[in-house]
Amino acid sequence: MSTLSEIPWESLRAQARQATSKSYAPYSNVTVGAAGLTSDGRSVEGANVENASYGLTLCAECSLVSDLVRQGGGRLLAVSIVAGDGQPIAPCGRCRQLLFEHGGNELLVDAGERTPARRLGELLPGAFGPDELGTRKNS
Repeated sequence: MSTLSEIPWESLRAQARQATSKSYAPYSNVTVGAAGLTSDGRSVEGANVENASYGLTLCAECSLVSDLVRQGGGRLLAVSIVAGDGQPIAPCGRCRQLLFEHGGNELLVDAGERTPARRLGELLPGAFGPDELGTRKNS
């Protein structure tokens, strides 16, 4: 289940929209929810958690990956990330890297009902990942 037509996008969007209600966003008032589908058919969710020290804020994608690990890991096939207005919102650079670690270049990122999903490799070309670690060590 990794082609665009096989992904239950409406269901993922609905889960992401519901997850916005679990956000903690007292500073920006921008709630964000994320929902993902794993390679074994499980769903994972996340919501942003802000902090008065803005640098410590956790994006919804961080929460989603934490849920993935909490449930035993696996690979992400598709994610939908929405703001509190229910519309898709693109992952920030840090989250693109985090999603790459758990879904790779082929991870499908929802862009909304009228726009085809994009592969993470398009959003984060030339990503540094776990495979680089063994080949990049000092001699």
